[in-house]
Amino acid sequence: MRTVAGLVTLAGSLAVAVTIGPADIGVGDVWSAVAAHLGGGPSRLTPIRDGIVWNLRLPRTLLAAVCGAGLAVCGAVMQSLLRNPLADPFVLGVSSGASTGAVVVVVLGAGGGALSVSGGAFVGAVCSFALVLLLSHTLGATTDRVVLAGVAAMQLFSALTSFVVLTAADAQTTQGVLFWLLGSLGGADWNDVWLCLTALAAALVVCLGSARTLDAFAFGQDAAASLGISVARTRLVLLCVTALLTAALVSSAGAIGFVGLVLPHAARALTGPGHARLLPVTALTGAVFLVWVDTLARTVLDPQEIPVGVVTSLIGVPAFVLVLYRTRRALR
Repeated sequence: MRTVAGLVTLAGSLAVAVTIGPADIGVGDVWSAVAAHLGGGPSRLTPIRDGIVWNLRLPRTLLAAVCGAGLAVCGAVMQSLLRNPLADPFVLGVSSGASTGAVVVVVLGAGGGALSVSGGAFVGAVCSFALVLLLSHTLGATTDRVVLAGVAAMQLFSALTSFVVLTAADAQTTQGVLFWLLGSLGGADWNDVWLCLTALAAALVVCLGSARTLDAFAFGQDAAASLGISVARTRLVLLCVTALLTAALVSSAGAIGFVGLVLPHAARALTGPGHARLLPVTALTGAVFLVWVDTLARTVLDPQEIPVGVVTSLIGVPAFVLVLYRTRRALR
């Protein structure tokens, strides 16, 4: 029932969010444009208004929904896998690696024009995760050492990013890079939507198939192993799935913080700890949340746009303090 309600809320949020902006567009106009592009007959909109809906607002709003769902799901999986309520998708250093890859392409011109910002970000994210796997394997892949390896990779790539940004030739380039690093959906197109949606669908299939395994991890690695679960293999598979999904999302939208940290706790309050119910509700909660955050970010100071990551941080920090407070009470 909660999943159905979430789907209805998400569909309504998408339809309404696309109408919000300087151009006067209604929900009926949105459905008309979508139907026309899906083969349902000619659109009743003018070419300009149709382009605003189909080429600008709709892909951006859909990408916000996909990124919100994906980051929230990754956060839920990481919190269960590492048995840490404060874990999020960026704990493996993926966002820092993506940032380094992006600024290397923009500032240093790596790839000779053949590699886009998104491509460079994805390569950097994968390199960062590979370093985490190497370090954690060298140290002995316990959950604590995985987190420590992630922190080390995060600090390394953050330092590299800062160094590259300082070498930027002009202030305009630096400003553009910093805006992307804070999270931005302004450059969204249909290629980004399909890429991230495919990655999200594949990750959801794997994570939902591992729902009972994730439930067992809540009782500790020893308990999971006693149930016949291959702890090392399962952890490696789920870490790779969440890291690659996070890399795809960050490469398209930049580093949008706090979604993967806070939203799983909100969904867990609605469904309980069982992952078969938790993961779908977490995905829908994250999708609806980021759709409205992005709508706020692009309209509140119109025509100036606020980076999405700034808005999620302003909302997420108080929620994070609440999570810390509840965690402290639970440990007493």
